[in-house]
Amino acid sequence: MLDGVGIGELPDASAYGDSGTNTLGNIAHAVGALSLPNMGQLGLGNIVSLAGVPRIDVAEGCYGKMAEQSKGKDSTTGHWELAGLITSRPFPVYPNGFPKELILAFQSVAGVRGILGNRTASGTEIVKELGDEHVRTGFPIVYTSADSVFQIAAHENVIPLERLYEICTLSRERVLVGEHAVGRVIARPFVGKSGNYTRTTNRRDFSVEPPRKTVIDLLADEGIDTVAIGKIDDLFAGRGLKKKIHTKSNAQGIDEIIRSARTLESGLIMANLVDFDVHYGHRQDAMGFAKELEAFDRELPRIQASLDDDDLLMLTADHGNDPTDQSTDHSREYVPLLCWSKAGRKNINLGVRSTFADAGKTVAEFFGLRTSESLAGDSFLHQIVFA
Repeated sequence: MLDGVGIGELPDASAYGDSGTNTLGNIAHAVGALSLPNMGQLGLGNIVSLAGVPRIDVAEGCYGKMAEQSKGKDSTTGHWELAGLITSRPFPVYPNGFPKELILAFQSVAGVRGILGNRTASGTEIVKELGDEHVRTGFPIVYTSADSVFQIAAHENVIPLERLYEICTLSRERVLVGEHAVGRVIARPFVGKSGNYTRTTNRRDFSVEPPRKTVIDLLADEGIDTVAIGKIDDLFAGRGLKKKIHTKSNAQGIDEIIRSARTLESGLIMANLVDFDVHYGHRQDAMGFAKELEAFDRELPRIQASLDDDDLLMLTADHGNDPTDQSTDHSREYVPLLCWSKAGRKNINLGVRSTFADAGKTVAEFFGLRTSESLAGDSFLHQIVFA
């Protein structure tokens, strides 16, 4: 999962304020050209026109793009849909801040007399603005975004990590439920001194639990190993996952993918590389986003080399996060779809898939699950494996 790497606005993008967004295309235009030769060989440039990533006559992979059917553009809805669960009812959002009764309930479980913030804000900006007052008072900084999130920022020397995680857990279980069941409660720790506060890599997401079974649950039911790398564990509330590996960077995530691929005899490795989204999309840094994409592309051959002949690699995303638009939030976009297997078919155009759930349905068929009829989507396995 290349978090936030969208590939062009969806037909309903205007309803989300995202007209004209195209994460990959607009980054390529902003920096002049992208150098992504390895993803290009898989067919990335055959999906859409990208400066620096030419269309090729014979792609080494299978390629296409997928539309999101779920309501929203959040990591939770995106990942759930990729795993076969379409969310028809959007999670609640709070463009004007959280209601008083919700804040009072939060203060009660958190054991604090007050909070700071309570508005829609950029995480880096609100910490810069309210960090000093937080350090002075000990009050947590609470804020949200265009997504369905309840974010709690705290200095690690004021509210220690384990206490911050505990507050998030209590808020998830006792406060943010029912009509206020946001997609994610997010711990946003930071460090530093006045005028120089920086967020750390100790972020944790506390997702609402999926209301129905996903492909991960079905794999677990069949005794098939499941490995979560990055924030996958958080987004699925840990359900159905045998091994959970939290990471602090794309580089670490890639190393864990390779290590797991070499040691796991059979099973699903689901990984999220979040740096694209967190460090560059939300911070409107097109150049940094481009460099991170190119860094991943350089590592892609290492991932491919770690796979056996009958393994299947699938590259996609959960939403867009265009760093060139007028918003610091996610963008409602198609996501790219690149599939590759040493023994699989090459140069297959998978077209425009009507839902992210086609990915999960394909995974279910790959493992021969007998209970996959409960999942949304249509499998495209027959198109890609094997030659």
